[in-house]
Amino acid sequence: MTHTGLIRTLPLIALVVLMTFTSLVATPAWSQTSTADTQQGTPSGAGMQAGAAVSTILYFPFKAAFAIGGGIVGGLAYLFSGLNEQTAKSIWVPSMYGTYVITPEHLTGDRSVRFLGVATDDTATGISNTSTMEPAR
Repeated sequence: MTHTGLIRTLPLIALVVLMTFTSLVATPAWSQTSTADTQQGTPSGAGMQAGAAVSTILYFPFKAAFAIGGGIVGGLAYLFSGLNEQTAKSIWVPSMYGTYVITPEHLTGDRSVRFLGVATDDTATGISNTSTMEPAR
């Protein structure tokens, strides 16, 4: 394969990877019990799921890039601060925690979309308690 042929196939490969991720990760997130279950099986519920899928496809690359960038910058901050973990966490928590997958509950307003992760008091003190943070979806 030539260099030009490889460049032409990269967008297709990225699309296939994104669609695979969405089908493997987003579908289980939609199957969780919520207030939107009353709409399940209705045209409105199907529309909300389709809207959530499209929203996730548009939203996820930005969130993932932000999280990866935050991981790299946080790692560099950790090194350049003399291995100060709190300095790194002040970058890692907002960039890596938060919402990754948009669900119908996000579209109806039942759940908020958090692009930036929020640290709890336990995270700030160095005790990890992920049950009080919104899981990365």
